Amino acid sequence: MRSVFSTLAVAGLTWVGAGFHEPVSAQAIPPEPATCPASLPEGTTCSSGRSADGAWYWTAYPRDWNGTLIVHAHGGPRTAEPQRNDPVEDLERFSVMVREGYAWAGSTYRRGGYGVRMAARDTDDLRQIVWDAFGKPERTLLHGQSWGGNVAAKAAELYAVSADGERNYDGVILTSGLLAGGTRGYTFRADLRAVYQFYCRNHPRPTETRYPLWQGLPEGAVMARADIAARVEECTGLSLPPEARTRAQADALRNILSLVGVTADNLVAHLAWGTNLFQDMVWKRLDGGNPFTNAGTTYQGSDDDVALNQGVERFEADPAAVAALAYDADLTGNIVLPTLTLHARYDPTVFVGHEAVYARTVAAAGRSNLLSQVFTTEALHSQLSVPQYAGMLIAMTRWLDTGEKPDAEDVLEACRARVEAYGQPCLIDPGFVPD
Repeated sequence: MRSVFSTLAVAGLTWVGAGFHEPVSAQAIPPEPATCPASLPEGTTCSSGRSADGAWYWTAYPRDWNGTLIVHAHGGPRTAEPQRNDPVEDLERFSVMVREGYAWAGSTYRRGGYGVRMAARDTDDLRQIVWDAFGKPERTLLHGQSWGGNVAAKAAELYAVSADGERNYDGVILTSGLLAGGTRGYTFRADLRAVYQFYCRNHPRPTETRYPLWQGLPEGAVMARADIAARVEECTGLSLPPEARTRAQADALRNILSLVGVTADNLVAHLAWGTNLFQDMVWKRLDGGNPFTNAGTTYQGSDDDVALNQGVERFEADPAAVAALAYDADLTGNIVLPTLTLHARYDPTVFVGHEAVYARTVAAAGRSNLLSQVFTTEALHSQLSVPQYAGMLIAMTRWLDTGEKPDAEDVLEACRARVEAYGQPCLIDPGFVPD
């Protein structure tokens, strides 16, 4: 392996698609020595730098590196301006990968906000940056978490094979992935905005500027999550014990949760994404077009479905906006690499049904032989029980070594071999298949 801190120059590479605008290239910063997080094993060498397109990145090489690099695509999307140390959070969350002997690289992407193809390109650019700086590894795996699962799956479709026919990656691991794509992955949040407004009428308030709810917010408007949380509290008494809520608050909360299917603990988060993320997507990525529709939706499960369906705000999607979002973020299922997915059955953020959509998409492309899906009994999203990730890595390595596709039982067996090392259980449910 070449020096961890050798100099590299990266050509500026950008993607421009309908409605998705990219910034001017930034000044590249080659990888520089960085202090590793304390969660990484002793002797790990870390570095950080910046791509020519402005994406900050971190790398970590364990002292006893096994020769495999993991290129990580983070979740979100994060709407704030990227900062140099942002990847450290992901490095710490998935420190199990470094502890298992794998090198790790992750970036912020070039800017905050939506854009799956942009993030996929930045992820593959990071692979090339690391290869140029530290030498090509024996193997390279692509890992995506949450929205990063959409990013990594898109990157695998676009960049798995180089122009000369060589493989850029050997395998793909997708955890808690948003795998239904852009046009299907966010519709429930559009429903949430409509249903919430019907019951609460405070987002926007009657005294505030009116705007179609699918916009998230008017162009240029700003709303902090704390403001959104305060409005939810005002309407539903979310933080109060059930007995302390007014009848109106209890009714509103019960109806909103039952109609949209989100949990109370995640109501504010989903509503915030349906506010600030929608605003970013619509105004900065889709030229103000609407990718969402509830024109033909019949809402069921409320105290008065007739009143709800008559009074809820309706909106119809702009075909051009839908097409632009589909081009950017929907998946074809045309995979060419062994792909393992891990998802909690009761994930409150990215519902497990995304896996069923992805399985059907891959099957329609005739590539099911390259996909294996694993599910756990957890009700978590950002980080599942740690030995399960180790089990996924072990199973992927065996798949690449032997050519035999693992199933959930194989991952469970590999996970159990790491329970003592990490002190957490294996909660894999081999018999579960989502609808």
